[in-house]
Amino acid sequence: MRTRRAFLATASCLPLALAAAPVAAQDADVQAERVIVVTAQRRAEAQVDVPISITALDAGMLETANANELSGIQSMVPALRFDRQSQFVQPTIRGVGTSITTSGGGSNVGIYVDGFYSPNPAEADFDLLRVRSVQVLKGPQGTLFGRNTTGGAILVETADPSVDPAMEFRASLASFEAIRAQGYVTTGLTDALALDLEGNYATGKAFQRNIASGARDRRYRNWQVRTGLKLDLGDVTAKLRYQHVETDDPRPLLYNIFVDDVLGIGAPSFAPPATYTTDPDYYAPGPDRSFITTNNDIVQLTLEADLGFAELASFTQYRDQDVDASLDLDKTALTIFQYGLPVFNRTFTQEFLLTSRPGPALQYTAGLFYLFNSDRYKTYADNAVPLGFGRVRLGGSDAPTRSIAAFVDLTYEVTPSLFVTGGLRYAHDTITNAFYNVGEEAFDVADVKSDRFTPRLVVRYKPSDTTSLYASYARGYKAAILDVGGSCQNPPDFVCNDVSPETIDAFEIGFKTESALLSFEAAAFYYDYRNLQVSLFTDGRAEIINAAKAEIYGAEAAFALRLGGGFSITAGGAYVHGRYTDFPGAPVYMPCADFGPDVAAACAGSGVSYLNVPVDLKNVDMQRTPEFTGNLGARWEVGLAGGELALSGNFYYTSSFFFGPSGTQFQGGDYETLALRAQWDDPESRFFLAVFGDNVTDSRYVNQVQYNNFGFGATWSQPRTWGVEIGYRY
Repeated sequence: MRTRRAFLATASCLPLALAAAPVAAQDADVQAERVIVVTAQRRAEAQVDVPISITALDAGMLETANANELSGIQSMVPALRFDRQSQFVQPTIRGVGTSITTSGGGSNVGIYVDGFYSPNPAEADFDLLRVRSVQVLKGPQGTLFGRNTTGGAILVETADPSVDPAMEFRASLASFEAIRAQGYVTTGLTDALALDLEGNYATGKAFQRNIASGARDRRYRNWQVRTGLKLDLGDVTAKLRYQHVETDDPRPLLYNIFVDDVLGIGAPSFAPPATYTTDPDYYAPGPDRSFITTNNDIVQLTLEADLGFAELASFTQYRDQDVDASLDLDKTALTIFQYGLPVFNRTFTQEFLLTSRPGPALQYTAGLFYLFNSDRYKTYADNAVPLGFGRVRLGGSDAPTRSIAAFVDLTYEVTPSLFVTGGLRYAHDTITNAFYNVGEEAFDVADVKSDRFTPRLVVRYKPSDTTSLYASYARGYKAAILDVGGSCQNPPDFVCNDVSPETIDAFEIGFKTESALLSFEAAAFYYDYRNLQVSLFTDGRAEIINAAKAEIYGAEAAFALRLGGGFSITAGGAYVHGRYTDFPGAPVYMPCADFGPDVAAACAGSGVSYLNVPVDLKNVDMQRTPEFTGNLGARWEVGLAGGELALSGNFYYTSSFFFGPSGTQFQGGDYETLALRAQWDDPESRFFLAVFGDNVTDSRYVNQVQYNNFGFGATWSQPRTWGVEIGYRY
């Protein structure tokens, strides 16, 4: 509690409360000129000139926070959350996210790696390979990035192959037998052709113990390899990449029973106490029943040409991503309902991007985009698998999606200090050849289509080369859904809900300034959020409909202060007021016993303990939307034994929030974490040795709640962990 008060006292000194700090300077001379370059507007620009709220993280900042996976950036980016629904990862920015998992559902936050869109929510968290920067764009990005970016976008940029030979190898050992090894090498095959190769391997034990044996008996093993060729002919460059990923990681499924402040212990009514646990350090499902495995192949081709008057880029991608999973829906040691859920994802994207050269008063970005995405779900009863029998097919679904879009974004320099930006995107989305399964039998459903225009308007005033003020309006949308996993299968009509796109209108004002000593930015925002896609249960039947309306407003600020002598401080905070202003039929879980003995008896006969009751709600918290989040980081570099010692740390705090879809149930949050790292580099900066600690505050908090009619399960944060890392660079 003392550390929380100290942080809040520090954060209260900020003029506004928000976003994580800009990228820290690499030059120890604080008087050097410093420009942060970002690609938030699909072209390289100084961050101070970009009228978007951005948190930009470089490789050093990721290392400071011990962020090895994309989800690790949460501790450095206020107003960002990474949540899970079993194998599905669902980011939320400023309260805009989703908890829906269905064929064609997608996310509200677009994830792009080296300019390529990654739409699969089962692959939204991944190990970071040779990352140069991660940029988090806050607010809808419907003009430049398009569909499913109502919350924002996350841009990951990795290193290109280089003709200059280089290599880096690192290995670490940490608590719970965690071993991580990573290697990278790049070299020139000719003066114009470069090759790189990178591999990553991680293994260890889950921290939870099995309630039956008391042993830590679940392990994870994840590995990947990536290679690339880059041909540089001067005015034309071509980069071809291939990546293969395999994971076997059960940790998101090692449930115990969630204890709710109102509903109490969320265990199934039929489960004896010996078959479940509420202890964060234990799990109940059997030692090998629940699993998540993935097998992914990704091929990407980037072509870039200097046309003289503009630059033309082409991005071509194919993703083949298979996920297999088996979930224990009752979260007990009993084999009541073991649910198999493999998902087979195929994605093809093609984008052409034309960007003006710097200099003229009129700057522009124009593009064409095509997407095909199919995520075929299959569902099984896996109860008999532990006994040596096969899976029993229940059903499944697929909703193949195609999107064609064209966009243009223009910025005109009215005067040397005044800039006006206008952008517009048109998208035509279709869902064709969709179907659902009952057992193995497939039933076709009618096609749907939608057309969307997403505009953008910005006025920016630049009183000096290092300061900007802006006011912006932007619209975003989350694409339509065909409810093949719900209403399509509901008797007697078997009619599919045509779930319309979500729409968000965002208004923002902001201020940015940059100098050798200080970087500072602040913003205030207001969102009008309509047609929210929500999953409801009506008369015991699941369906997705457009139901809720929401209003979101808030403020954010961040700074980076370089004090000289190798010492720097970064801090940021976000205040987000997110409310469902109108939520008819909000899904609220209630115990069967609350409805009398007849209902309780009927529930017991069906094996369920809770009913999902539609309740009309107004002015309630939005799901997964903490009111305040913030971080405070520091780094000190000092000479030692002829080399350099870097001491760094990052402190993160979040206020409480609700995991439940109605915004009123399953409270979590109000915790703080601290990451520490001490690293010594030899005089030539080739060899390094580091010790690090994660969650040094030893905060124990729920990071996932799984809710259904059987009961409520939870997974928890790891306790405090320590580790050591060695590495070599050339």
